Amino acid sequence: MDALLVLEDGRVFPGQSFGAPGERIGEVVFHTGMTGYQEILTDPSYCGQLVTMTAPHIGNTGVNDFDPESFRPQVAGFIVRAYSEAYSSWRARGSLAQLLRDYGIVAISDIDTRALTRHIRTAGAMRGIISTNGEEIATLCAKAGQAPPMEGLDLTRQVSCPEPYSWVEGSAPFGPTYTDAVVPTARYHVVAYDFGLKRTILRRLVDQGCRITVVPGMTPAAEVLALQPDGVFYSNGPGDPAATVYAFRTLRKLLGKVPIFGICLGHQLMGLALGGKTYKLPFGHHGANHPVRYLPTGRVEITSQNHGFAVDPESLPADVEVTHINLNDQTVEGIRHPGLGCFSVQYHPEAGPGPHDATYLFRDFVTLMESRRVPTVAHSSG
Repeated sequence: MDALLVLEDGRVFPGQSFGAPGERIGEVVFHTGMTGYQEILTDPSYCGQLVTMTAPHIGNTGVNDFDPESFRPQVAGFIVRAYSEAYSSWRARGSLAQLLRDYGIVAISDIDTRALTRHIRTAGAMRGIISTNGEEIATLCAKAGQAPPMEGLDLTRQVSCPEPYSWVEGSAPFGPTYTDAVVPTARYHVVAYDFGLKRTILRRLVDQGCRITVVPGMTPAAEVLALQPDGVFYSNGPGDPAATVYAFRTLRKLLGKVPIFGICLGHQLMGLALGGKTYKLPFGHHGANHPVRYLPTGRVEITSQNHGFAVDPESLPADVEVTHINLNDQTVEGIRHPGLGCFSVQYHPEAGPGPHDATYLFRDFVTLMESRRVPTVAHSSG
């Protein structure tokens, strides 16, 4: 089936459909990772986006039951250079195309993803539409231009869990199931806010001896504190952090009362809660090879990233410390406030997919919880 990708500025990329029929509108972004398309597709942070893979061959390992970061694909649409219907992997349970059709995800192949990526790098991320309906290009271009821009959109309500739940599953090496993992004894209770939470983050926390209670993104601070957690985690998620007003206002009420760790959107919300501002990046950071310097030691980490907004360092109060800097464009990649017991990073230390250079941050969170834990006082009965 023929398909078209049309950008809001009139650029047209004809190709072939390999997903569900129909049309989808979203912000067109590109991801530079060589592997991990299933994790990318199921990452709720990509809600509302048409994701372009710069790696040319997609689909050749099929899909499996172990890699999804949520219960379904979350992207608005998928764009690749060459799709492989033939797949080979000992973990595969089916083809990528069938998964996309099952969940109504429109996808296009056989386009020049290199030219598309160069165009976005020059002109910036923009709205686009993938269509298999045979409509006129002018009509499709008008539809793309009329769609709401990412700035001002709160998309977390679309991907957050509807009710609280517990998570006990840890990471596993390459066993047949995650239940084969040896899970350490849970010593800490962490309440994780779900703004589009990835499963790998939860597994990394369990690996560090945490018992997890996941709560919807709109849960009031008082309800979380009533659970008496040792720490609170603020998750990744889609959309404009400045539009997610309820989330950073809730965070302000938690600051100083319990240790807090934030990742990606959670980092941006941390910056806003501490008094800073955020802004839209020209085309965002989406990939698994971004160098980040940890300023206290000078160590460079190769990181997995997926975000379109950043924290403005000039807007941060003097008592907020910038801990990490992106070496590609000098944007803020990490902050902390020692007095309030909170820290956050823009990138993904859980790295699903991606490198594992930054997994130490989960240990840092445990260390912070341990240092601020109220000691139990033994009372004598005599």
